[in-house]
Amino acid sequence: MIRYVKRNPKKIVDYYKKASIHNIISVSFTIVAVLGMIVVGGALYLRFSNLTEEMVAKNNQAILDQVNLNLDSYLRKMMKISDTMYYRGIKKKDLSSENINKEMDILYEANKDFLISISLFSEHGDIIASYPVQQLKENIDPRENEWFQDALEKSENLHFSTPHVQNLFYDPNYKYTWVVSLSRAVEITEDGKAKRGVLLVDMNFSGIEEICKNVDLGQNAYVYLMDGNGEIIYHPRQQLIYTNLIEETNYKNAKLEDGNYLENFQGNKRMINIKTVGYTGWKIVSVSPIEDIVSGASDFRAFAIFIMLFAIFTLISINMYVSSRIANPIMELEKAVKEFENGVDNLNISETGSQEVQHLAKAIKLMLNQMNILMDNIVKEQEEKRKSELNALQSQINPHFLYNTLDSIVWMIENENYSGAITMVTSLARFFRISISKGRNIITVKDELEHARNYLTIQSIRYKNKFDYEIEAQEEALDLQCIKLIVQPLIENAIYHGMEYMDGDGNILVKAYLEEKDLYIDIIDNGLGMPQELAEELLVRKEKHNSKKGSGIGLKNVHERIQLYFGKEYGLKIFSEPDEGTIIRIHMPARKYFDNKGE
Repeated sequence: MIRYVKRNPKKIVDYYKKASIHNIISVSFTIVAVLGMIVVGGALYLRFSNLTEEMVAKNNQAILDQVNLNLDSYLRKMMKISDTMYYRGIKKKDLSSENINKEMDILYEANKDFLISISLFSEHGDIIASYPVQQLKENIDPRENEWFQDALEKSENLHFSTPHVQNLFYDPNYKYTWVVSLSRAVEITEDGKAKRGVLLVDMNFSGIEEICKNVDLGQNAYVYLMDGNGEIIYHPRQQLIYTNLIEETNYKNAKLEDGNYLENFQGNKRMINIKTVGYTGWKIVSVSPIEDIVSGASDFRAFAIFIMLFAIFTLISINMYVSSRIANPIMELEKAVKEFENGVDNLNISETGSQEVQHLAKAIKLMLNQMNILMDNIVKEQEEKRKSELNALQSQINPHFLYNTLDSIVWMIENENYSGAITMVTSLARFFRISISKGRNIITVKDELEHARNYLTIQSIRYKNKFDYEIEAQEEALDLQCIKLIVQPLIENAIYHGMEYMDGDGNILVKAYLEEKDLYIDIIDNGLGMPQELAEELLVRKEKHNSKKGSGIGLKNVHERIQLYFGKEYGLKIFSEPDEGTIIRIHMPARKYFDNKGE
């Protein structure tokens, strides 16, 4: 009987819950590092192999292009000889009274290194002129040759034959010369009458053989030449192919277009490059075994494994140090914040860890002390102004916001996002430093916008860049007075009611500017928006305070605080339209800020 063992995912979760953050970070980072190095190493190895194949393919193609140029030059020589003979000799003479022997002689002597013979035949197969050989073999009828028939049937073209042994004329040296023939239909003049004929130019095949033989593609790679039907013109192992000792895929490759191909041949992979030669339809084919191409990959593989092992060891060491350096102070700080959330007084907040964490711990200590002072003032003072101010500051420093932010920092560290964690810790420290502002309730517009920027930085990271933000301010507005903590609650409102339910592409713009000697600060979002009548009701109706989300400071609260300080003609205005977004405008007098007027 087969027994199946079920693994309980809950046990794994419980293990991680019980393990210290140091161990979780170290183990997680190590696993991620090892997997990452394996993936990167494998990807690099595959990329190296692919690049090697690509380089070989490009190199082979370049070589084929060069071979093609050499063959093209060879064939152009044949065409030039044929054109010269026709247009400067045959065309200019009446062959009934003149001959072209001199022209043939001069042309042959100038090109005898690669030229075998030049011949002119009538359309009935009679030889009119030939050099240097002149006597046809017995029982030879030129009309039976394919080159003769092609020339007369397609008189507008030049026709190249495949290599063959020259068998038309007697050779006094009894040589069997392999030639490539170029034939064409020509117009012959005899007794003033135009007749048809065939001009034949035989070139030595050894020129083509030398062009292909001298190609160097590597140890086991080679080049061969075939016609458009797949018949081999040149092959370095041509004799073995003709005796059926080896095989070649020439007929299959003849059907392929120019380009690079991979094929399986007798259990081995080969790279095939094909290039068609102009004028003839011949095809140059290079063959490179893949085994030769990737032979250098084994050395690279060993080197890559060594680098991977070294990198893994280094990353494990770094992970152990960094995780203890970052995680432990944050754990202590989070523990203190949880105690504060549960109502514990006289918290012992440790000021250890990185500079940012120490800064955050000091800021939290100052924040708690300031909170205690403000709470005492709320009890002692009953004026509406003080109640509103102290309530706003108390609500602003909400432990849930701090706890959620620290939770996000821990999560980013666990996921190796150190730069994001540092950015969030720094922004949180600056956020609370400006929140405290040495007890002042009036600060500069510059500080208030900096406070808003830090809050947006934290929320943007927490919401995984669900929205973009931008802060613009006129230079003249930065040194003016501003009530502390009035911009951030409005941004918070834009995030929770405008950005939270969007699928992305959210945008928040904060603008500070002067207009008619008054200060204006606009908070603009492209969120869901609302009807204008509902927007106007927000400043007069009673708000529901939600302590579990954000700071809890409402629009009405901010509106009343501004009016308490500056008068009823100032405050907030809301402009909104469904699916178009919302603009919340802060209106205050433009007053210069002086440090000795803190209250």
